[in-house]
Amino acid sequence: MNLVLAKTETGRALSSVFAVARDRLPGAGKVADTRKEAFEAFERAGLPHRRIEEWKYTDLRALMREVLPLAAAPDVKALGRARKALKAHTIADASALVLVDGAFVPELSDVAALGGGVSIRALRDVLENDGNDARADLLLTKTTDAMISLNAALPTDGVVISVADETALSRPIHIVHVATALSASAFTRSHVRIGKGARATLVESFVAAEGAKAYQVNDAVILSVGDGAELSQVRLMADASDAVNVTSQILTVGAKVKLNLFNMTGGGGVSRLQGFITLAGEGTDLSVNGVNLLKGTQHGDTTVVVDHAVPHCTSREIFRAVVDNRAHSVFQGRIIVRPDAQKTDGKMMTRALLLSDEAEADNKPELEIFADDVTCGHGATAGALDDSLLFYLRARGLPEKEAQALLIQAFVGEAVEAIEDDGLRELAMALAERWLEARR
Repeated sequence: MNLVLAKTETGRALSSVFAVARDRLPGAGKVADTRKEAFEAFERAGLPHRRIEEWKYTDLRALMREVLPLAAAPDVKALGRARKALKAHTIADASALVLVDGAFVPELSDVAALGGGVSIRALRDVLENDGNDARADLLLTKTTDAMISLNAALPTDGVVISVADETALSRPIHIVHVATALSASAFTRSHVRIGKGARATLVESFVAAEGAKAYQVNDAVILSVGDGAELSQVRLMADASDAVNVTSQILTVGAKVKLNLFNMTGGGGVSRLQGFITLAGEGTDLSVNGVNLLKGTQHGDTTVVVDHAVPHCTSREIFRAVVDNRAHSVFQGRIIVRPDAQKTDGKMMTRALLLSDEAEADNKPELEIFADDVTCGHGATAGALDDSLLFYLRARGLPEKEAQALLIQAFVGEAVEAIEDDGLRELAMALAERWLEARR
């Protein structure tokens, strides 16, 4: 009996997107073959849906509805709008690497300011290097996640960053994704290598230029951190209110590393940040913190998997969600402790603050422990603002919205305070304050 795979409308649309885009995608030979294999892996799985446990709360078949064609290469008008949007998102003393609609734009970037010890190349240039077929490995990832496979098939550009051993960067590296398109998609993929003993700060921002609407983003960051290194990473997502953003981060961490990760989601109609962190060296200290600020009908999903593969590592996860109107926040956190990972210390706590009777928060912390000499724990809470505290503030003359704002700031502060850089911490709090101001 002959069997034919029946595709949904979304599946047919995406097949068409890949067929049309193939001539535009950088790389031939092994690179093109790897893209094709990745897309075939995606086709076998299809868009994630609620029957897949990891995507139970974020059904992309329902939330995405359609798959959009690739955004055109940015023209002069698009670059002008991107330049204008960047003014509101500039970080002082940071070196910006700007991608517009999925294309790296050197004229808007600040590569030279980083100085020695840092190598930065556009992913497109690396993939198109005919004498370097081995770089097809930049599209490979050991995962069965469908959206990561899709990202491996369709990236138009990204950045490849290497920080040399023992290099201490004096300026943060700021990767800025600017969307200018209307009803189009952008696929980007970046590789970051932090050498042994190096110290660096990495910031990633997602912003929308004037007129950008109903676009889709699929971004991936593959990051390796060498032994004895220190890395702080801050991600700030402020996409258009009707945009879809799926970002995947895959981190491999060496021994005696100090790693601090923070994410704030305040934009986008549908968003998911999924992080896969492998602690592959002993003595590493990991801190993962995040805040969702959601209103209207926004859907924000943060999914983090921390894999303790070796002994004597510490991990801490603190997540906060503030959910208003009919918004939906999701947190899925999993700590895996392998059989040989004795003396692991892993803890996770997630709290959701619901500001409306129609707001929804799904928190799912998990522990998978296969070792016997460990200290692990998790917790999850959801509730409304404390009426007694609200009454206390209002009794002293504060309007209701202002009193709520003070309590919400204190609620998210524990996660934001984990940002080590003073300037970036103030920036994150300023973003939270602007979100609160919009509620008044």
